[in-house]
Amino acid sequence: QVQLVESGGGLVQPGGSLRLACAASGFTFSTYIMRWYRQAPGKERELVAGIAGTGDSTNYADSVKGRFTISRDNTKNTVYLQMNSLKPEDTAVYYCNVRILQRNSWGQGTQVTVSS
Repeated sequence: QVQLVESGGGLVQPGGSLRLACAASGFTFSTYIMRWYRQAPGKERELVAGIAGTGDSTNYADSVKGRFTISRDNTKNTVYLQMNSLKPEDTAVYYCNVRILQRNSWGQGTQVTVSS
């Protein structure tokens, strides 16, 4: 079955950086678009970034453009989210996502807290 396991979250000061990773298994990783979402307390889950199976196409939420970079390593079945110039409003639980045959699968999430 599909498994997604996120890692790399933590507490960071404003202006700092973190790199999230999502290890995937149970499906042909290189075939599917992978996405990162986030959910802040009291808010709906929102799309942060997505990357095509080949890695040659990416898209970002306006709020993170120029600061976050999504990438993938198909030899390791892993997708990454490099987050730079972090702001307090980036504080959220970050989730990895894949949609297969119209069904969404999610990881358990990793907490990112940006605070001084």
